[in-house]
Amino acid sequence: MTENHAKRWSVRPVWIALAIAIFGVLAMLIVDAHVQTAEVASHQTTGQAARSAGAAVEPTAPRPALEPEAPTPKPVQPANPDARW
Repeated sequence: MTENHAKRWSVRPVWIALAIAIFGVLAMLIVDAHVQTAEVASHQTTGQAARSAGAAVEPTAPRPALEPEAPTPKPVQPANPDARW
């Protein structure tokens, strides 16, 4: 009888945790019924803020086909040109 009693008490926390997890998931689904992707939500809020400030949101200009070469540092002369490694 003691073994059966111990087994019953060891399973109860699992059922309680499972019930809490299910309740949490259902609560999140009910609260977040209007789901948007991050890109859509960011664009909408940015557009609303820009319009309220009297500005407009425009897409970024495409990159040119040929881009200039990035500047690099010039090679330097060694401090002692006669030194050998």
